[in-house]
Amino acid sequence: MQLQLPGPVVKRLLEELQVAGSNEIGGLLMGEHVRDDTFRVIDISVQRSGGSGACFVRDPALHQETLQAFFARTNGDYARFNYLGEWHSHPAFEPLPSGVDIATMQSIVEDTAVGVHFLILLVARLGDRRNLEASATAFIPQGRPMNVSISSGPPATRFRVLQSLRSLYARLTLRVSARPDGLTNRRPLMQEEGKK
Repeated sequence: MQLQLPGPVVKRLLEELQVAGSNEIGGLLMGEHVRDDTFRVIDISVQRSGGSGACFVRDPALHQETLQAFFARTNGDYARFNYLGEWHSHPAFEPLPSGVDIATMQSIVEDTAVGVHFLILLVARLGDRRNLEASATAFIPQGRPMNVSISSGPPATRFRVLQSLRSLYARLTLRVSARPDGLTNRRPLMQEEGKK
């Protein structure tokens, strides 16, 4: 799967990340199905509240109007234009999904009331050179998280996908262990080479 981030979307993310400073922010990804497994982000919503230096909680009610306006602008062509997923920032950490992020996205994609076939999570931060550092992960019902390739139009010089971290993230798996009360604990498990 590939996610295209056009220049205006990258510019808006950079501006929002700079304003947010050390607090996490986030919102929705709305986009276009370009071809096969390629999607282009056309618009994002931004929630500036609900975040701290190490946590972001999206308030769905704050994004409903933006999503409905997007559907109106795209004439309700849901096969081509739709909700792609979520984004949020990690200003103090590497822009990779945490265990909580993975569990949250998996629960959303598996919620039949949401009614999606997949979701993408974009995690971003402002780099040292005021560039966008980001990773994207796809989630499918009853599946494992998958890395998503990110491409960008101008200003490409201000965008850097963390390829060096992708191999590290590829080893991240989600362990679900049953508890006596019937609930589950979801936590990331980093498998080191040579260890089980």
